[in-house]
This record gives sequence, structure tokens and C-alpha cells, in this order.
Amino acid sequence: MFERYTESARRVIFFARYEASNYGSHIIETEHLLLGLLREDYGLKKWFPDYANLEEGIRADIEKHITRDEIIPTSVEIPLSAECQRVLKLGAKTAEQLGNRHIEPAHLLVGLLLVENSFAGHLLIARGLQPGPIREALAKSPSPIYRPTAKPSSLLALNAFLDGLRASKADDLVDRFAGNAEFVDSLGGVWIREDIRRGFDTLFAPYAKKNATYAVEATVAEAGEVFVGRVIWKNALLASEERVWMHQMTVVLVLEGEDWRVRLIHVTPVRPT
Repeated sequence: MFERYTESARRVIFFARYEASNYGSHIIETEHLLLGLLREDYGLKKWFPDYANLEEGIRADIEKHITRDEIIPTSVEIPLSAECQRVLKLGAKTAEQLGNRHIEPAHLLVGLLLVENSFAGHLLIARGLQPGPIREALAKSPSPIYRPTAKPSSLLALNAFLDGLRASKADDLVDRFAGNAEFVDSLGGVWIREDIRRGFDTLFAPYAKKNATYAVEATVAEAGEVFVGRVIWKNALLASEERVWMHQMTVVLVLEGEDWRVRLIHVTPVRPT
């Protein structure tokens, strides 16, 4: 399972197992993985707006949330939780999108952020982290860990855009639209780029709700300078919500210079199953 992990990333898993054992947990949760990450890779501090006393602060928040039990001997196997397994899969996927053969601690950090409903994801997001900016920086910045030739892929650009929709960053995202961009809303209305700019908050409000989630369902087409992806958006029903909604969002990206721009978004309502 960990063949592609660097020694540093493997130590993160080891430290996560140690943290779970030390707290008497019979399963490795995302908070243990986060503590393992902080133990191993101090270079991650550049991603945190306020790094002072970071590990101590996160550990204090975790200890308010969990109950310490008897230490589990090292001879006892401690499995990864389902959320932790999802983090590792998303970390591996991030490495692939960046063109990296090996999985590093920073990829696992992105994985933790993508599972934002987890306890560790909540702690990170509360401290100002978002996955999109980190992925873009990793792709564009030369590093001894990341291959200098790696450039943001179309799929990476799509995920960065979708992350931005969840954060409702209108000022940042309007520039990601091509000059001839169009948005077809769920009622069939067509909006050009200037309309999108003026009505951004209204058009994309459903996707910025805290209970809205997305999944890139399929890559419909990818040929040279054009990429088409199909995305499913849905909300998790809350007590304050009267109904569940699902949207299929077809996104067409075009390559302009070295950057991918949104040429077309077509939204279609989907009946929840």
C-alpha cells in the first residue's frame, strides 16, 4: 500500500500510529494523521498563516475532543479509519495530478483538507488552509521534492476552480473565465462573462453553502487545448434545509497561454436518488 510513499511520508503514518496508540485509540483517525504530519514535516509551516505554537494548539483542540484511554502496546495492530483511508487515496490522487511519482507529506496535507468534514480537516480549515492554493503552489513552485517540469493539469485547474466556488471567492474566480465565457444556469438562462462578474454571488451561492459538496464524476473529453469534465454537486440535508438538491455541472476549459480558463459551464438539475 505504501510502495510509492517516501521515507518522510511513511514516517507520517508511523507517527500517526504512535499517536493513536498513545491516546488509547484502536483505530487511526484523521486527527492522529494530522499529528503525525506535524511531527514529521516542519517544512509544512509555510502553508499556515499563523504557525506559532501550531502543534501545541492543534493537540490542545484534539484533546478537548477525545478521551484518553490506556496506551495500546506496539504489538497490537491498529487499522486506519475509513476517513483516513480516504485521505490517503486523495493524497495519492493529488500526487498523480501534479505529475509526481512519489507521495510526500504535502500530498497528505491536501488529502486531509479535501476530507473537510473530518475532524482534522475542520481544524486545518479553521486555521485558514484551503486545498486549492496549496495544490497550485506545489504545481508551480520549483522544489527538490516536486519535479520542476510539473505544470498544473486541466484536472488540477478544474479542482482549484471548484474549491474556489465552495469558498465563494468571486474576485479570484472571475479572472479564471475566458473572455467569451458562458454560463448556462439550471433554468436554461445564458450568462456571458460580464453577467457572470456582476451576478457571481447569486449564480454560485448554492455551491458556497457549507453543506454543498462536489465530485468530479468523469472526464468527458481531453484533447490538446480543450478539457471537458462532468461534476456532480449535492447538498447534505440539514435541519434548516427543506429539500435536497443535486446539479450536474459540465465544465469546458480551454488553454490560454499557460493557464486553463473556463469557457463554458452548463448546469442541469438532477433528481436526487
